[in-house]
Amino acid sequence: MALSRSARWGALATAAASFLVIAASSAPSPGADGIGDTYFPQLGNGGFDARHYDLDVAYNPDTDRLDGRTTLTARATQSLTSFDLDLQKLEVTRIEVNGRPAKFVREGDEIRITPRGVLAKGKNFTVTVTYGGVPEPLGGPIVFGSNYGWMKTADGVFVVCEPNAASTWFPSSDHPDDKATYDIRIKAPKGLTGVSNGRLISTYDKGDQTFTHWRESKPMATYLATATIGKFDVKTGTTPGGTPIYVAIDPVLANSNAVDVYAVTAAATDYWSQVFGPYPFEETGAIVDDMPEAGFSLEVQSKPAYSAVRSEQTIVHELAHQWFGDSVSVERWKDIWLNEGFATYAQWLWTEHQGVRSAHDSFLAGYNSRPADSAFWQTVVGDPQRDTMFASGVYQRGAMTLQMLRERIGDTAFFKLLPTWTKIHKYGNANTDDFIRLAEKISGQQLDDLFQTWLFTPGKPAL
Repeated sequence: MALSRSARWGALATAAASFLVIAASSAPSPGADGIGDTYFPQLGNGGFDARHYDLDVAYNPDTDRLDGRTTLTARATQSLTSFDLDLQKLEVTRIEVNGRPAKFVREGDEIRITPRGVLAKGKNFTVTVTYGGVPEPLGGPIVFGSNYGWMKTADGVFVVCEPNAASTWFPSSDHPDDKATYDIRIKAPKGLTGVSNGRLISTYDKGDQTFTHWRESKPMATYLATATIGKFDVKTGTTPGGTPIYVAIDPVLANSNAVDVYAVTAAATDYWSQVFGPYPFEETGAIVDDMPEAGFSLEVQSKPAYSAVRSEQTIVHELAHQWFGDSVSVERWKDIWLNEGFATYAQWLWTEHQGVRSAHDSFLAGYNSRPADSAFWQTVVGDPQRDTMFASGVYQRGAMTLQMLRERIGDTAFFKLLPTWTKIHKYGNANTDDFIRLAEKISGQQLDDLFQTWLFTPGKPAL
C-alpha cells in the first residue's frame, strides 16, 4: 500500500528524530566519577570496564614511602572524552593513555584523565599512572572504628582494604562491581617477603632488594587486593583435596598460635568445596601478620589476611568468603549481608560439621541471648547504611535469615541452593533480589514474607 505524502514526511521525521537520539547517546562524553553506589557515590567509575591491572609497587619501610606504576587495561563502555580513576592522597607524576602522555587533574580523591583523542566505545585502552608518596590508612566508624587500608607494621606493611581503601595505594575503579584480573609485582628490602593474591610467578633478589611477582588470573574486586610486606615463615603444599596452599606467618607469632592455621585452612577449604561448590581460585592460604592495632581479619582473595593470631572460627569464616564475597561479590555495598551473613552461617555449619552444636542451636543461642529491646534488632540487614554496614546484626541476623530459610525449605533444597548460587554468579556480582529469586525457584515456594521479616523489618521477629 502506498503512503500519502504527509505519511511519508511523518515517517521521515520519526526516523530523523530516532537518529538524533541515537547520535546524541553515542556522542563522546566524559565518564562518570562514580559507579552509582548510594553508600559511596564516588567509588568506582563510569564509562569503562576494568579488565586487568598490572601493579608495580616499591616500598621502603624506613620512610614508609610507596612508589608505584599501575597499568590498567579497560574497555570503553561509551565514547570517552575523559574518565576518572580513584586515588587517595598520593602524588601523580605522569599518566599515559595508550602509550601517549595524557592531561590529568586531581579532584579530591578522583583523578580526571583527558586522553589526546576520544576513546571509542567497545575498544580496549590502557592507562598507565606513575605515582608515589606515603599512603595513609583510613579510619572512622565504618570498619569497627579501626584503621584499615595500607597500615605500617614493625617490619613492613599490612594491607587490607574493605570497603574503600584500595585507592589508598593504587589508582583504580575502586568498587566490587568492576572486577579485573591482576599482576602484582612487589619490590621490598632484602629479607622481607611481599605476599599478594593468586599464585607466585617468581621471586628473586637483586642487590639489596627482593622482587616478587604474583598473578591473580580470576576476576577480583579491588578491595580484595593486597601487597602485604614483612618477615614471614612460609609453608606451601596442597590440601588433601589437591588445592595448592600458601601460608605466611609472622615469626613473631610462631609460638603464640592458638590454632594450626595451615591445617585448618586446608581442612576448611576442602570442606567448603563440598558444601559450596568447587574452590573458585588457583590457590588457598593465609597471611598472618603481627598487627594487633588492626583488630580484624579480612577475606583477601586466595589468602585471607589475619591481624595477629585468630581462632579456628575466624579462619573458617574468612575462607567461606572465598565463595561468598570474593567469587560472588555484591553489586552494591547495601547487600553486604550476602558476604557477612553467609560467612557467619558458615561458622555455624562448621560447628555442626564437627558435631559440637547444630546450626539450629547456634541460631537459638544468638536469638535468645538478645532481648527484644536490644539495638541489635534495629539493624535493617538488607540495607544497613554505610557507617553501620559491618554491624553485628549484618553478620548474626544475616546468618539467622539463612537458618530460617533452611528450616522453611528443608535441607535438600537449601544445600542445593548454596552451590547453585556460587555457580551461576561465579566471578561476578549479585544482589539480594537475585538470591531471593533463586531460593524461590529451587524451593518452589514463595518466600517474600521470610526475607521481609528477617532482612528488612526492624525488631525481633517472633518464632
